[in-house]
Amino acid sequence: MLDDSLLDDQSRLTDADHGGLLRAAARAGAQVRATTEAADELGVPRVFRERPRALVLVTRPGVAPGVAGLVSALLGPDCPVPVVVTDDVPTWVGALDVVLAHTEDPGDHVLAEAVDRAARRGARVLLTAEPDGPVAASAARHALLIPPRVPVPQGFGFARAFTAWAVVLKALRLLDVDLGLLADELDREAERAHPMHESFVNPAKTLALRVAERTPVFWGLDTVATAVAGHGAHVLATYAGVVSDVVGYPQASTRSVLHRRAVGATSGADIFADPDDEVDQPLRVVLLAVRKGRQAEYARRVAADALAGADVLEPAEEVTGDDAVCAAVLALRFELAALYLGLAAGTLGGPGRYAPAV
Repeated sequence: MLDDSLLDDQSRLTDADHGGLLRAAARAGAQVRATTEAADELGVPRVFRERPRALVLVTRPGVAPGVAGLVSALLGPDCPVPVVVTDDVPTWVGALDVVLAHTEDPGDHVLAEAVDRAARRGARVLLTAEPDGPVAASAARHALLIPPRVPVPQGFGFARAFTAWAVVLKALRLLDVDLGLLADELDREAERAHPMHESFVNPAKTLALRVAERTPVFWGLDTVATAVAGHGAHVLATYAGVVSDVVGYPQASTRSVLHRRAVGATSGADIFADPDDEVDQPLRVVLLAVRKGRQAEYARRVAADALAGADVLEPAEEVTGDDAVCAAVLALRFELAALYLGLAAGTLGGPGRYAPAV
């Protein structure tokens, strides 16, 4: 059962969050600064100066698929080099290629072998991982390794991985992210979502309450927003046990039965309906938007015509920065919302309650 009163009681929140997970998530800005500094000290901009034949993004279990999805969406179809998203390094990788990988499992033997194989073939490899274990040992011989400098539990490496990859992409002249601005905006988001702020002014608590005891559908109005929604679904499942539907709106509109339910849920026609009479949990339709421009505006109009009452998450309205900065801020909001929901629903913290491995 959801104890929503917990969210507006800072002392109870602190007691419930005995693992300090909210504090860990709020250190995203610090992770960006520390990772940028580490990358500069390693000489990442110098090593990755020449553009590759292909860019390979390795998605090991955890937050890496979300980071890879976001990077791929930001690069988009105009990227001058092929972008390959894979859970293992392809056999064709060679000296002309760049491999980026992230893992929070220091004993990931698959990745350790992949790093060894890619580097022996001459590929330039950047890895964000723990400093000990088989993965680190493999990277020490063949790759540039950025270990965490800001201590956080496993599962909170999104900002670190994204920053490290962004440094490489800037050096390759493929994507220019203002990492100083990103760190500042992540700090501002953490402040907006601080436990002391009440739900009606706290964007993460508001999001948590909106999806609580509902089946959320996160439909992106652009590819970047859809990618962030994928990370949102991951953290909601991880910390709150919430199952979400994530897809771009054009694809969502082809899912006839679910789309019909979404139209009904946002039309206001069932305002007096009793949710307890429904066999399934009622839907919460959330449309996400990051990109600007004519194509994005068209997608908004199409979705708004069908889903006039849907929630809309559009961080650009409160964030200074480009698509990459807005997307990373939205990713942090999802992380904090998932933690708030998990604490309020009892899936995190407290005796006998589920807590993720650290």
